[in-house]
Parts: sequence; structure tokens; C-alpha cells
Amino acid sequence: MRVAPSLALVFSTALAGCTSALESQLTVFADPAKYDYFSCEQLAAQRTARKAREEELKSLMDKAEQSTGGAFVNVIAYKADYTEVREDLKLIERTARAKKCSSPENWQSNSAVR
Repeated sequence: MRVAPSLALVFSTALAGCTSALESQLTVFADPAKYDYFSCEQLAAQRTARKAREEELKSLMDKAEQSTGGAFVNVIAYKADYTEVREDLKLIERTARAKKCSSPENWQSNSAVR
């Protein structure tokens, strides 16, 4: 009788571990290999363009939220594009890290540490 609850606990823990591992690589709208053959310069250009598009969509979503039915407009008009842009940015960052490209996060400062 006590075996079933402990077995269920082990199974649910294992399943939760698999789920979290899958979520990190899973994309809904973006092709995971989309940027594999891009050079570091091309990745930087794509990052800049996609970041600008993300900010544009965020601004449009914020503006739509202020009107009546704004949440509905966001879901219909902007949410899919916004999700795609966010996934593309994650893929670009992952590919840039794999290729060891320089990015704003790993640029070295010109100032000395005192």
C-alpha cells in the first residue's frame, strides 16, 4: 500500500526534470537551427534588428493595452510576433555563445580596475 505513493512521487519528480530540460530547448515559432550558419557579424546584425522589432512590438502592445479591448488586440495582432521575436533573440544569443562571438555582455572595459 505504501509503495504506490512513493512510486508516484519518484515518477512525478523524474517527469518534472524532463519537462524543465525540454522547455529550455523548445521553441514554438522559431527554427532551432535558423542561425547555425551565420557569422558573428551576421548574428550581431540580426540581434540588433530583432531587438528593435521587440521594442516596437512592446510599444504597440503597451499602447493597445490602454484602449478598450486592448488585451484582445494584443493576443490577436501582436502576441505571436512578440513571442517569435523573443525566441529568435534567445536562439541568436545561444548561437553567438556557441560560436564565442563578442557581445555587449562579454565586452571588456577599457578602464582599469582599482
